[in-house]
Amino acid sequence: MDEYRERMFTGLWGEIYAARYLRDNGYKILSANYRTRFGEIDIVASDDSCIIFVEVKSRKEGMIAPPAESVIYAKQRRISAAARQYLDSFPTQLVPRFDIIEIYMGGDSTPNEIKHIKSAFETVR
Repeated sequence: MDEYRERMFTGLWGEIYAARYLRDNGYKILSANYRTRFGEIDIVASDDSCIIFVEVKSRKEGMIAPPAESVIYAKQRRISAAARQYLDSFPTQLVPRFDIIEIYMGGDSTPNEIKHIKSAFETVR
């Protein structure tokens, strides 16, 4: 498998594992791969008090930098804009929150570790 396809495969499985993790921990999945003109939100979920916009970052074992470090300011800004558009389309009284889920994949494409970073960043304009 070429490098591009392998990264796509890792990302796809990471999003599946992240959604399963969220469901198993009591979150309700509202949307997956929500696309706007600003970009995509990997997962939109909710709990009793928050609507959560989740960025999923998956990495194969052996990577040095933590996956969350790739969610730079520009990416946060795109996610924030997409979240505003989501909230315009689906108004709610829930408090918005931006989380990152890091998936550390083993050689067999199953997660060795899942790290949920709640309130990873604030909304960016």
